[in-house]
Amino acid sequence: MSCPRCGAQVREPDLMHSEWRCDSCGDVPPFHVAEHINADIVDSMVRRQASIAGSAPFWCPWPLPAGWMVTGAGWAGDDRRGVRATALACSGPEPLGGGPADVVLIAEQPGVGLGTRFAGIPGIDPGHLIAEALNEVGHPGPHAKIKAAGHPTPLWCVKSPEDRSAYVSEAKGMWLYAIAWPASAGYFLAEHVVLHDLSEGLPSELVYGAPSPYLQGKA
Repeated sequence: MSCPRCGAQVREPDLMHSEWRCDSCGDVPPFHVAEHINADIVDSMVRRQASIAGSAPFWCPWPLPAGWMVTGAGWAGDDRRGVRATALACSGPEPLGGGPADVVLIAEQPGVGLGTRFAGIPGIDPGHLIAEALNEVGHPGPHAKIKAAGHPTPLWCVKSPEDRSAYVSEAKGMWLYAIAWPASAGYFLAEHVVLHDLSEGLPSELVYGAPSPYLQGKA
């Protein structure tokens, strides 16, 4: 288990500390990543997440674009505090035809910091970056539009490292991140993406692939 904000190993609660903690970031919900990915693992994770009130949604593009697969899943939290963030990785052909692409979708409660870590952006929450985008002179509006849980959802592209593109928004009262590698793979979001919360039903037709290196710690 690791720190959602920096990726370092976390310490378990003990007699002196009631929370999981990172030596650098302080008290944090521990981030777990499944070593392998298949239908049974995702079903187990989703059932566990759905059984805890107030847990974050598990976003997945559904239907998946042609050639795309689910390639990883993780969550931040514990049984006492609940699932405060979820992450799901998908991999497939890059929309512009330049090779393979990876997308990680993150839902999180404020104050977790998992999304900003994977996006490579400063801070714990992205609200200030969305405000900057809205305040740009002559801004054209959202940089992408998707549907999440049946609702139109605008996405804002925020400044991130050159190897990726990062989009942020809000859905179901929580932050929503979509991070794509390489940066041009962000065009994935222009393909009429519809996000389904897997905690509300796991499609039997989901296809699974080899674990994403980004969710496993490459980011």
